[in-house]
Amino acid sequence: MSSFGNDIKVIVNHNALSYYDEGPNKAPVIIFIHGFPFNKSMWNLQVEALKDKYRVITYDIRGHGKSDAGNDVFTIDLFVNDLINLMETLKIDNAILCGLSMGGYIALNAMGKYQERFDALILCDTQCIADTLEAKEKRIKAIESIRKTGVEKYADESIKNLFASGSFITKKKEISAVREMILKTSEQSLCNTLLALSGRNETCNILSRIKIPVLIMVGKEDKITPPASALFMHERIKDSMLKILENAGHLSNLESPDEFNVQLKRFIASVY
Repeated sequence: MSSFGNDIKVIVNHNALSYYDEGPNKAPVIIFIHGFPFNKSMWNLQVEALKDKYRVITYDIRGHGKSDAGNDVFTIDLFVNDLINLMETLKIDNAILCGLSMGGYIALNAMGKYQERFDALILCDTQCIADTLEAKEKRIKAIESIRKTGVEKYADESIKNLFASGSFITKKKEISAVREMILKTSEQSLCNTLLALSGRNETCNILSRIKIPVLIMVGKEDKITPPASALFMHERIKDSMLKILENAGHLSNLESPDEFNVQLKRFIASVY
C-alpha cells in the first residue's frame, strides 16, 4: 500500500485545490464530496475505514477548506467542472462518487453529463429538487446576516439544524469540529456558495437515466433533506438502495459513522 498524503495542492480549472489521496495506487477509486459549508476533513472516518482496500480521494470544494476561491462566479456547474478536471489531473478514468448535501447536488449534476466516468453513486442527505422560493429567500437572508453580523452567528444558527437531537448530548466533539469548519470558511465564500445553491437547477429529471448502482443514505432526523427526499429519489432511480440511519440528522456520516461505514463498505464491495 502506498499513501500519497494529505493536503496536497494542485491546479485544477485554473485554481489551487486541496485534496487527500490515500490507499493503494492500483485500487478502485472512491471520491468523496463534502457538504456546505464544510471541508474534506468531514470524511476522515470514511477514509480510515476504506483506505486499506481502496484509493480514497477527498477534496475541498473551491472556497472551502484549503482550496482557493478563484475569480469565477460560483455555480454547481463550476464545481462539477472542478471535479472532472481533478479526475483528469490525477489521471482517474473511473471512480465511485459519494456526495453529501451540496456534494450530492454536485454528484447528481455530474451524472447528467459524465455518467460514463462513474462506476457507482452514493447520495447522502441530499435531494434532487431546486430551491423553492422560500428556500431562496432563506439563503438571501443568510447572506445578509453573514455580511451584517459575521460568520459566528451563522455557524451557531446552522448547527441547530444540522444534527439529530441526541447528537447534542453524544456528539459534542463532532459538533465542535463542524462549527470550526464553518468558522474557517470566509464570509465571501459562504455568500458566493449560498448564491450558487439558490441558483442550482433541479436534477430530478435525470434520475430515471441513471444506470449505475446507487446507494442513498439519510439520517432519520435530517431536517434539511429529510427521508422523504431520499425516498423520492430512490423511487425514481431503478434498482437503487435506500438506507435510513438511526440517531442521525443531516450529517449522518459523522453522527452514525459505524452504520454509515458498514453500508458504505457493503455497497462498494458489491460494485467491485
